[in-house]
Amino acid sequence: MDDNQQRPQDGPLAGFTVGVTAARRADELCALLRRRGAAVLHAPALRIVPLADDAELLATTRELIELAPDIVVATTAIGFRGWIEAAEGWGLGEDLLDRLRGARLLARGPKVKGAMRAAGLTEEWSPGSESLAEVQERLLAEGVEGRRIAVQLHGEPLPGFVEALREGGAEVIGVPVYRWMPPQDLAPLDRLIDAALTHGLDALAFTSAPAAASVLSRAEKRGLLPGLLAALDHDVLPACVGPVTALPLKARGVGTVQPERFRLGPLVQLLCRELPGRARTLPVAGHDVEIRGHAVLVDGTLRPVPPAGMALLRALSRRPGWVVARAELLRALPGSGRDEHAVETAMARLRTALGAPRLIQTVVKRGYRLALDPAAESA
Repeated sequence: MDDNQQRPQDGPLAGFTVGVTAARRADELCALLRRRGAAVLHAPALRIVPLADDAELLATTRELIELAPDIVVATTAIGFRGWIEAAEGWGLGEDLLDRLRGARLLARGPKVKGAMRAAGLTEEWSPGSESLAEVQERLLAEGVEGRRIAVQLHGEPLPGFVEALREGGAEVIGVPVYRWMPPQDLAPLDRLIDAALTHGLDALAFTSAPAAASVLSRAEKRGLLPGLLAALDHDVLPACVGPVTALPLKARGVGTVQPERFRLGPLVQLLCRELPGRARTLPVAGHDVEIRGHAVLVDGTLRPVPPAGMALLRALSRRPGWVVARAELLRALPGSGRDEHAVETAMARLRTALGAPRLIQTVVKRGYRLALDPAAESA
């Protein structure tokens, strides 16, 4: 069965929940994840100020028209197109293009090259790696002292890039083609953070550094940052589209995974490899049981499990084959209070969801245990 025919419940991400923080291209990313079986929790961590409303971009555009740059570095296609469109809206489009035609144009990647050519411009050079580090290395190697360099920003400062050029003697003008702001409605972002703290997420996908910074900032304002950082270190996989996106997390000591190519497709492919690799598979009562985020694969068949049941199963799987007391299982239940009857109710539902009641044994007056196969227990 090819990728287009694959049923979501059979996909590599079936049973996992992925948080998406993107503001731009969120629909595309969510669709790619769902097509591979993931449940998606989307909470835009940012909103974008429309270009035509940005007074700083207008002022910068006028400055570059009055005093032309020697070099222009374009970093994103959407940003470069938006800059040209905004200039046209202000009646400055032709003047800006005239200035750009007289400058050396460097494009970070093929999409940016396409945007330049669509505007009737021709780039001088573009790195094969699509990395700004390679652009920086080239510029510094040829010398930038006394050069006037316009750098199209993409919503956030470019860490180290602008500073390195200035240290090399260049005059750097940042072109803020769009501006990130916190979302107007913070409730979805709060739900996303809460889900990360309560085993409701298996991975958190970031496609921009401002989104990562926004999530961390919001958690800090709510007093939840230590818990979120701990979750990202252990239970929730932080997946970033590239190294620049990962910088706010790296600054907090959080390790991330990143695809080799900085695109949404490779990011999803990376999650398809990483998440199943993190799932625990156990031989239980003659069955292969793979415990995922909100579901269990029993002999390859996906079995959705309610949150309370997953909490019990995770507690049992931490010590497979050992008896876990009802009191300990009660503490594992979300919002269960102090009534051990809640454990019995959740356990009954868990067994029904698994479709194989013998996977979990009741040990009278003691608790419950996963019926780990004898060979596995003696290994």
